[in-house]
Amino acid sequence: MIRYFIEVRYLGTGLAGFQIQENAVTVQEEVEKAMGIYLRGRVHLTGSSRTDAGVHALQNYFHVDLEEALPEGCTYNFNSLLPAGIAVLSVRRVRADAHCRFDALWRQYGYRVYRKKDPFLRDRAYYYPYRLDEEKMEEAAALVESQEEFSAFTKRNAQVSNFRCVIMESRWQREQEQMVYRVRSNRFLRGMVRGLAGTMLQVGRGRMSMDAFRQLLKDGEQSGVDFSVPGFGLCLERVEFGEGYFDR
Repeated sequence: MIRYFIEVRYLGTGLAGFQIQENAVTVQEEVEKAMGIYLRGRVHLTGSSRTDAGVHALQNYFHVDLEEALPEGCTYNFNSLLPAGIAVLSVRRVRADAHCRFDALWRQYGYRVYRKKDPFLRDRAYYYPYRLDEEKMEEAAALVESQEEFSAFTKRNAQVSNFRCVIMESRWQREQEQMVYRVRSNRFLRGMVRGLAGTMLQVGRGRMSMDAFRQLLKDGEQSGVDFSVPGFGLCLERVEFGEGYFDR
């Protein structure tokens, strides 16, 4: 068998998420369908990073095992069969034991917020037309960098053995008229980035004190965590495998 990494980009609008589900349109379903048509057989993909309904990705990965090598130019053929909101960026042959989920060193998400109404951002960022204390939000983001346990910031039905994450970067940035919360970690829990971004917006709006936010991080209690911010403000920006990974 020959293993390939399939690099994809997608708009989450109208999709039920990344991983295949019954009676729902997902990224995995659409890519498997397109590859299956092109290869004239059933294809099963393994995903790198699951994203929820409405969440976008500038970069995400699948891997697949095939009996025969793919021809040059197959990326064009896959894209011709995919819907407009999903694109294959690259197809790379890798060693047989390479794994797009377990080999990833870190992932980076960005949550976008805008406060001046703009219809062109409606499905790609969260409209939040309130005054915000940006200094307090930056202070809260810095606290996240020093945190290792995030049980408060994951939905309770998450099936994981532990809630530990190594945060490499956590900060709010201003990009023109938008504010972007960027966070980079070796792993993320279900709902974690939305919970962090939503709760820090409450800090910025003055509805939660810094002491209360600090206590949430310390105690792991979900009371006060705001998971209500919409998925369409969230984007998986990068999945990193390390220098030279694809040359091995």
